[in-house]
Amino acid sequence: MLGGYKKMKQFISVNDLPSVEKIIKEAITIKNDPYSYAHLGKNKTLGLIFMNPSLRTRMSTQKAAVNLGMQVMVLNIDKEAWALEFNDGAIMNGTNVEHIKDAAAVMGMYCDIIGLRSFPGLINKDLDYSEYILNKFISYTMVPVISLESATLHPLQSLADLITIEEHKSTLLKPKVVLTWAPHIKALPQAVANSFSEWMLKANVEFIITHPEGMNLNPKYTEGAKIIYQQEEALQDADFIYIKNWSSFNNYGQVYDQGEQWLLNKDKLRQTRNAKIMHCLPVRRNVEVPDELLDGPNSLILEQANNRIYAAQVVLKNILENIS
Repeated sequence: MLGGYKKMKQFISVNDLPSVEKIIKEAITIKNDPYSYAHLGKNKTLGLIFMNPSLRTRMSTQKAAVNLGMQVMVLNIDKEAWALEFNDGAIMNGTNVEHIKDAAAVMGMYCDIIGLRSFPGLINKDLDYSEYILNKFISYTMVPVISLESATLHPLQSLADLITIEEHKSTLLKPKVVLTWAPHIKALPQAVANSFSEWMLKANVEFIITHPEGMNLNPKYTEGAKIIYQQEEALQDADFIYIKNWSSFNNYGQVYDQGEQWLLNKDKLRQTRNAKIMHCLPVRRNVEVPDELLDGPNSLILEQANNRIYAAQVVLKNILENIS
């Protein structure tokens, strides 16, 4: 029987799922009949709290909630709310107007489920990886919390990615999936790459990570993955290539300024098994990935974006079943 994830009380990482395989199958079933659980969200409210910009996460999660019959409230903390204080015992005589204890508690009163997006500062590794903002919300809202991307992970994106791979793996029993670092003009978080690695290591795939030396990810999320520092070697016989930039974990926030050689192109794809191209978006075209790949027949970027709806919807469905 699909569904019935009674233990899902939050969604912060892949570890909140009793079964990755079952939730992928359930998401695809929901995709084929997206309004079949519209009764679950009746008289329920989803609060979406954004401390950072969003396009796909915002719209797909709203769409998923509406498909389930929920009401949605969206708050852009950086533009529409009081500046928040996160430190316990703070003497609030500065620019921060409201303490997270009060703000999150009130949000929990108004909403049945809270979704939160909060990026890292990429300055203090220990602070970012403690997930202090996400954990404060979890502590004080007193309702289920869904990560809309945190300082370290982006589980909704990874769930959508795995749905996409499942749909496009054809008859392959164990496709080869390569996560490759790509150049960028500024330092980006490790959240998408961390999360993708964490999910792939629980999926039935052969998983390879390739990146320049020094641009490593947190080993907590890559343990068990094969890491290769030569991109073309890693791409050999690949079925799916996930392209993403990230900054260094050890040399925290550091960028790699000689990344042009890591730009993927059609020539490099000749050694793959006609690999599908994946990227979470937004993408800086012709910096991270060339147009010829993004707009080519092997690109899955729009399929990934579409599956963001059903990733969010299957998570919301299972949490709603738990709190109903």
